[in-house]
Amino acid sequence: MDLGVRWTLHGDGRTPAPGAVVRPDERLTWPRTVGLGAQHVVAMFGASFVAPVLMGLDPNLAIMMSGVATVIFLLATRGRVPSYLGCSLSFVGVAAVIRAQGGTSATVTGAVFVVGVALFAVGLAVQRFGARIIHAVMPPVVTGAVVMLIGFNLAPVTASTYWPQDQWTALLVMLFTGLAVVCLRGFWSRVAIFLGLVFGYVLSWAGDRVFGRIHSADASGKVTDHWRLDLSGVAHADWIGLPSFHGPSFQWSAVLVALPVVIALVAENAGHVKAVGEMTGDPLDDKLGTAISADGLGSMLSTALGGPPNTTYSENIGVMAATRVYSTAAYWAAAGFALLFGLCPKFGAVVAAVPGGVLGGITVILYGMIGLLGAQIWLSAGVDLRNPLNLVPAAAGVVIGVGNVTMKISDNFSLSGIALGTLVVITGYHALRAFAPAHLKTQQPLLDEGTSSYDADNNDTDRDTHTGSGGGGAPHTRP
Repeated sequence: MDLGVRWTLHGDGRTPAPGAVVRPDERLTWPRTVGLGAQHVVAMFGASFVAPVLMGLDPNLAIMMSGVATVIFLLATRGRVPSYLGCSLSFVGVAAVIRAQGGTSATVTGAVFVVGVALFAVGLAVQRFGARIIHAVMPPVVTGAVVMLIGFNLAPVTASTYWPQDQWTALLVMLFTGLAVVCLRGFWSRVAIFLGLVFGYVLSWAGDRVFGRIHSADASGKVTDHWRLDLSGVAHADWIGLPSFHGPSFQWSAVLVALPVVIALVAENAGHVKAVGEMTGDPLDDKLGTAISADGLGSMLSTALGGPPNTTYSENIGVMAATRVYSTAAYWAAAGFALLFGLCPKFGAVVAAVPGGVLGGITVILYGMIGLLGAQIWLSAGVDLRNPLNLVPAAAGVVIGVGNVTMKISDNFSLSGIALGTLVVITGYHALRAFAPAHLKTQQPLLDEGTSSYDADNNDTDRDTHTGSGGGGAPHTRP
């Protein structure tokens, strides 16, 4: 069985020829391949370490399981889809809502485990029936609205939890991160969030040395005198050791909050598979279902052990585009580095010590970018918001999600925020479409136009019939 773990040397193994690309089944010399793997690990730092901190989960376990999930993905796709899997920021809002309702880390991972199961099932369905089933249930107007309300639902977390801890540091970090995202080029622009994290870390350390303790809310919300940067946990952490594991706990209320994220992840995967296929010159429409299922399986394994969910990372796709090296050997090297980092508790303690004010500055931009990517889905798909069939369900769902509107069903059960908003968008759109006059039922573009050829023939053995028709992929939900 071909598992995609054999590579031929590209040219002399040193430098690709002008205009040439290193294909997934090729590699450079092993020292260069290992160096590229290390670069991929750095590229995913920005989100893959911030996300578990924001979710209240162990960053060491997060990085370790990202390596495991990447291996699963590479094996499942037989080495044809080069991609790194890291902690998804799409779940940050879900974790915040669940914890606000009194949920624990086990409750968070239990809810996200169910999302992984759902994502795995969607992937199997796409393999069997084609991508048309996705488009039928989740046209772009629905997908864009759900991504938007997931991002904007996070705004109160920044406003009430992170920003008050150190408003001036938050402001400076926000400005620095914004400049880094806009002004830097190439690889550095891909790690702008990570650079903002480092800048804030150093700024907080300097603030403690120059101004002493700050009088503000701490992580628990209690106003006290405290250090901006508390490194006491770093000093007590071991250099080598296993991360902390815990099993999931399942609560229906938490599961309902988390399930809407499946929509964002499907859109994200479709866009990434399309993008990689275009860059490598190998149409990958036949691997869309496999890629979605592999993401779901990696998330299930990670959350079963107490880690965060994992999904394909656009930052690493950007690194491939910049280097023109698409070798999956580099991703195997990156997975190896991630496993090693996960075995260093001291490294995780450094990440966990990120000051709240720093997170405040980063999340102002980060959460807004996630929300506005929903608008980008609308723009890319040409969604006409002048059409009331599109406008009404999207408007209602977004306001419910952003305002965290609650609907009490019974004494022990209620729907609110992300879950209620998503339900309104999906059911509202399809219900209105059933009764709308014919002139409002305009043809909707596909969620990702590159999957149209996959619908025509989803048999791996007939891959030559796939033309990979043009069109941009759905945008990702991570900056």
